[in-house]
Amino acid sequence: MGQNSVIVLLGASGNLAAKKLHRRGLLSDKLKIIGFDPTHMSHDDFIEHMKSCVDQSSPELEDYFKAFCERCSYITIKQDAGDDSFVELKNRMESFIEGDETQNRHFYMALPPSIYVAVSEQLHRNCYSEKGDSQIIFEKPFGHDLESSVELHKKLEPHWKESEIFRIDHYLGKEMVKNIMTLRFGNPMFGALWDCNHIDNVQISMTEDIGTEGRGGYFDDVGIIRDVMQNHLVQIMALTTMERPGSFSAEDLRQEKARVLRLVPPLEAKHTVAGQFIRTKDGKHPGYKDDDDVPEDSRCATFCTTVAYVRNARWENVPFILKSGKALSESKTEIRIQLKDTTDAMLRNTSHNQLIIRIQPNEAVRLKMNAKMPGLELRTVETELDLTYKQTVEDPDIPEAYEALLLDAFRGDYSESVSEEELEASWKIFTPLLHELEGNKDVVPAPYVYGKRSSKKP
Repeated sequence: MGQNSVIVLLGASGNLAAKKLHRRGLLSDKLKIIGFDPTHMSHDDFIEHMKSCVDQSSPELEDYFKAFCERCSYITIKQDAGDDSFVELKNRMESFIEGDETQNRHFYMALPPSIYVAVSEQLHRNCYSEKGDSQIIFEKPFGHDLESSVELHKKLEPHWKESEIFRIDHYLGKEMVKNIMTLRFGNPMFGALWDCNHIDNVQISMTEDIGTEGRGGYFDDVGIIRDVMQNHLVQIMALTTMERPGSFSAEDLRQEKARVLRLVPPLEAKHTVAGQFIRTKDGKHPGYKDDDDVPEDSRCATFCTTVAYVRNARWENVPFILKSGKALSESKTEIRIQLKDTTDAMLRNTSHNQLIIRIQPNEAVRLKMNAKMPGLELRTVETELDLTYKQTVEDPDIPEAYEALLLDAFRGDYSESVSEEELEASWKIFTPLLHELEGNKDVVPAPYVYGKRSSKKP
């Protein structure tokens, strides 16, 4: 990013991860940041807002923040004023250009999906860079189901090419998710076992020990499947199951992920359990429907576990158990790969070998295996090889997910952007299940108490 570049944060009260890239010295001196939002704020108000989001606990951090603020400015979007605010944005960006130099423009859409199309049209009409690259950056959700996702793409297509659209799934920026390919393809001992001949099942889970915490109104329109499973868990599954790409280029990597997702049949309700959390007996933790913004008759799932299969020779008959939920007993995200039982009759009471990739918290890779119990008798004991980053790597520098993804976006590296083909394939997997769960009023999520571990399995 050594050339003239501008980052426009649409919905400037949203993500400000660019400040972390500044701390790492990864932003060009010529890069400028413009907040662009309907909230009426002066430049000083904008800086004060950012102060509340930034760690300034040391003089060094204070100096970083002051330098960061010198890059920043703010424009209040004048609603019902047509293109006027977008023309003002264009003029502001052009004021940063010196002579004949080119300028790259990155538009970060921290906005409600309902206005994606209208705003993207105005950006292209008024702010598209004529002498540099333009890029529009979206966060999930990308549609509500397959039909709406396809429709969204069709409406963006006349104005923005696929090579100019960066779709963020922030789980792709997490260190341990990025590590999946290295573990698979950089270690022959895992590669030799990575198939249905050796693996019994794969469990991919993301659970939280908090509820919707005042976001019930938003969550009720989304549910746990759209919020987590159709995007985060599917991307993890794709990285776990795809064939080795021809290279780690964006094109090859995204092509292999899309290819394996097309081999996953639509999920079935008979292999799915949905739940909704209720208040604790002591009333300390409220239930989902206790939120004032949630309808009393809501059938929104706050927990779901389901089983997916990949229809190819490598993964024949291997169940992939996907699980996600709120208000459970603990917060964690992990991949648990369970190998088949040993067939050696002389060894008794052995446990399944398991490879566990802990994505968060406490990033780790653990291998559960059997060993001989010390002593004169042949007895086995389960033991564990443990690579916990914070224990084995001194002061591990683990970047935040958005930090990694935004840097990729600014550099034009699309390897961790969700492609249109991946998106369409993932919606094909989940849309029939969503329609069945939501369209059939006889399907009511099973209640579970806030903070209790769900014991139901498909």
